Amino acid sequence: MMENLLGMSNVNDKDFVSGKEPFFMQTEADKAFAALIAPMLRMKLWQSGKGSVVTFFANDKVSEYIKDAESFTKLSTLFASAPLFVAKKETAEEQYSLLEKELEAYQNENGNKPSIIAIEALGVFAHGASKKACDAAKSLFLKGVLVLCGAEKALFEKAAANYAEIVKAEEEKACGRMYERIMVVTGSAQGFGQGIAEEIIKEGANVIIADLNEALAIENAKKLSDSVGAEKAVPVKVDVSDEASVENMYIETVLEFGGVDALVNNAGIVRAGNLEEMTVPMFDLVTKVNYTAYFLCTKYAVKYMKIQNRFCPEYFMDIIQINSKSGLAGSNKNFAYAGSKFGGIGLTQSFALELTPFNIKVNSICPGNFLDGPLWMDPEKGLFVQYLKAGKVPGAKTVDDVRRAYESKVPMNRGCRVMDVVRAIYYCVEQEYETGQAIPVTGGQEMLK
Repeated sequence: MMENLLGMSNVNDKDFVSGKEPFFMQTEADKAFAALIAPMLRMKLWQSGKGSVVTFFANDKVSEYIKDAESFTKLSTLFASAPLFVAKKETAEEQYSLLEKELEAYQNENGNKPSIIAIEALGVFAHGASKKACDAAKSLFLKGVLVLCGAEKALFEKAAANYAEIVKAEEEKACGRMYERIMVVTGSAQGFGQGIAEEIIKEGANVIIADLNEALAIENAKKLSDSVGAEKAVPVKVDVSDEASVENMYIETVLEFGGVDALVNNAGIVRAGNLEEMTVPMFDLVTKVNYTAYFLCTKYAVKYMKIQNRFCPEYFMDIIQINSKSGLAGSNKNFAYAGSKFGGIGLTQSFALELTPFNIKVNSICPGNFLDGPLWMDPEKGLFVQYLKAGKVPGAKTVDDVRRAYESKVPMNRGCRVMDVVRAIYYCVEQEYETGQAIPVTGGQEMLK
């Protein structure tokens, strides 16, 4: 045991040598302020044709070395490419101004951009062209702290060699369609959202698994990160109908990845029933989750997207609402849902007009029925059961009857699938001349008029 070396007595030799973050004592940091700085740094450090990821961290030992420039010098001398230390300012505007000057001076002096930027008494930002490279830069910095705490210098030297190998390998790696884009997918711990997250991470995206079901979000994020060999999926518990919860979701997103490139507003619920059966609480719940939450999730995404646009005006970003065919045509005995989706398209068109000057595109994707997902197939709350009970399909006696009735309405004779929607998401992100649209993905069941 390396007792008391880091102020913790439960760290064994092997754990200490690993230098992982959990073996530091976490400290309070001004996360809201740090979240305003990260997108600025991400864009100033971004190089066209590459990714750009920034992560923020602070702990008890790091705090000792960033309290002033003199303390930081003890640490920075370990590095071949020196980290940048910047004084803390009172406001974000003052901090932006100072950082721009310091970054320019650093590049003029060193011929490159820093991978570590420490802000006095706030915390440290690590940067990389990919999430894996960014995390490697963070790990190298923390190992430098460990050396000053008493670890063998060989630990740092090994980490430096590993960092160089990772950066080189990441530069040579093939880029997917969503390469290093930072994408928040709400309602992605299960069902349609989970499927979207699984596909876009294969194409290189960094994904926030945002869901009210925290345990499932954690489980799925780990599986996704393990599948790509980097911490590219991060779980965040969120109630999309609660403003404080949504605001916190974006702070956590920005501190982990450095910004927001796309919101995939997928979370939604259905409560079917005729006018006599529908209650005001049920109607309000559908409206809060499907309509109000779209406004909230967009409002706070845009807060950080506008910072990115300010410091890199040519960069494009996306708000993508997963709407429904019920946003294109009314739905019998399902008016609460259809009304919220019609309203969502109104928000999409209005947001698009407001946000176009900031290179933020806003589009809705309107899928047909996802008949194989839990929204439809859940034996207690699924739509097959709800619609059977509500009498939406005349003559239907079983859920199988309801399913066959819905399949028969589609010219392509099947329900919508995850990849059908994912391909529409790729279209929204990759094109630069489409905004304010409601894109049908319905197998021909609903067509643009």
